[in-house]
Amino acid sequence: MRRTIFFVFFISFVVSNLFAQNWDINTLHRVNGWDNKFVRNYNKFISRSEPYVAIGVPVAMALTAWAKKDKGLLKDAVYVGTSVAGAFVVAYGMKYLVDRERPYERYPDRVHPYSHESSPSFPSGHTASAFALATSLCIKYPKWYVIAPSALWACSVGVSRMNEGVHYPSDVLAGAAIGAGCAIVNIYVNRWLNRWLFGK
Repeated sequence: MRRTIFFVFFISFVVSNLFAQNWDINTLHRVNGWDNKFVRNYNKFISRSEPYVAIGVPVAMALTAWAKKDKGLLKDAVYVGTSVAGAFVVAYGMKYLVDRERPYERYPDRVHPYSHESSPSFPSGHTASAFALATSLCIKYPKWYVIAPSALWACSVGVSRMNEGVHYPSDVLAGAAIGAGCAIVNIYVNRWLNRWLFGK
């Protein structure tokens, strides 16, 4: 568990420092420049969907478990929900520790924002929550019909945040590492949580 926690923060540190600003801004400039109407609308939809999906999926799982009196599904819902919540807390805590400017603030001549955010840039909170949800679902339900759409949606969230001009690639990569890492760490946390909530 300690190794996993260390890995998440180490990757986040490496991503924020290893990738040169030139690579970061040049890649962002290209992705932000995808100006096809369909691409814009798709990325806008995906970006806006993240909080609803990340919260809605574990809530729907919990409600279904309650209706069916399915303790196993309820445990899964708790695991998925706490993975997303943990990633959110870690990502937003790191935002204010790192306090990185949004790309459209630092490079107003190269990045056109299609939305504006009040919080700092690094890491991407949307991407962290999306990857926490996707990873936790894949861990609990390792079937191709869960893995494929979960991975596609999470990756699409990350790309959409760059296309909208609100995140650097390094923000997105760090968010993905945090989200996946929190879901993995939460396997061990939930063993204790299950004993506390369910008695075993």
